[in-house]
Amino acid sequence: MSARGKARKRALDFLYEAEIKKISAMSLFSARDSSELSQEPYVKVLLSGVEEHIQKIDELINTYAQDWDMDRMPAIDRNILRIAIFEILWVAEIDLRIACDQAVELAKSLSTDESSKYINGVLGRIIKLKDSIAI
Repeated sequence: MSARGKARKRALDFLYEAEIKKISAMSLFSARDSSELSQEPYVKVLLSGVEEHIQKIDELINTYAQDWDMDRMPAIDRNILRIAIFEILWVAEIDLRIACDQAVELAKSLSTDESSKYINGVLGRIIKLKDSIAI
């Protein structure tokens, strides 16, 4: 797994834990011992970006996640989508396909085959409409 791939996984861990504990992922990140923070710089980029744009990201998930209510979606899937959507829309140097493929791989390893297919579909729609999405 690439360094950015590891950072995505670590950011997902923070987002998932923060959601369960109902606290900010950045607060959780800041409270951790630096020895725990592998891939720290990009993890911080992902966490701060998701936190900054969470309202728009969740709006997009609600819009493009057909037949799924955010509250019914598994927390792991919701947070995989959040990271990938942030990268697709706000991280210019990231290849869109890589962001999507890595999100799908995270879903395959941490969720279900159905989740990975679903995440791929949602992200595919967002990539296709990227230039028309107001951010």
